[in-house]
Amino acid sequence: MPASGKYLTQADRQRAYRKRQTEARIAELQARGLPAMPRIPSMPGTARWKAMKEAAHSLLETVLDEMEHYQGERSQEWQDSQRGADFQEATEQVREACEFVGDIY
Repeated sequence: MPASGKYLTQADRQRAYRKRQTEARIAELQARGLPAMPRIPSMPGTARWKAMKEAAHSLLETVLDEMEHYQGERSQEWQDSQRGADFQEATEQVREACEFVGDIY
């Protein structure tokens, strides 16, 4: 005789699994501070996309600030070296990316 399980049918078990997965996804998005996608698939997730863009822009600004601070703390000799020049180029790339992301609608 089979042991009595938590769910009466396989369909009930699958329904509960899907519900748990959906709830976990919503909790993950809320933990990130992002709004959920609209329930209607044909509607754009504009609010969510805007929040994600702002988060990306904020992260890039933080990276840029830290890189500029790091470079400012290095000696003039280091800044004039090839490593310093490479680092300056990387900093400029981050600055351009930050400006680009900031300009997205």
